[in-house]
Amino acid sequence: MEQTLSIIKPDAVERNLGDEIKDIFIKNHLKIKDSKKIHISKEEASEFYKVHQSKPFYDALCSYLSSGPIIVMILEGENAIKENRRLMGATNPKEAEEGTIRKLYGISIDKNSVHGSDSLENAKKEINFFFKN
Repeated sequence: MEQTLSIIKPDAVERNLGDEIKDIFIKNHLKIKDSKKIHISKEEASEFYKVHQSKPFYDALCSYLSSGPIIVMILEGENAIKENRRLMGATNPKEAEEGTIRKLYGISIDKNSVHGSDSLENAKKEINFFFKN
């Protein structure tokens, strides 16, 4: 079984959408292996998003992820990374397909409610970042 990291971002946590988003994963055959609600510092967010540090949106992204509580989860299932990304939809909610999490709950390209690992390599790194053994 493949595992991936999913984050319910501050905008969605603030609007109490955690259970609704989790239900979407469960109904689509992704098991929530572990889950916790945390509040990370800007320094931790900077480390997590280090891969984007050369991009112009990096600082705003780090400030946003650390702006309030988040829910981090390990999702498990067949092709979990690909399936999670399909369920999330396009980064920009305006471009996301109907029925995807970002189309349903995303506010903007910045406040798009969820994050998901984009590769097996990043999934392992991201899971380890939040769920150190």
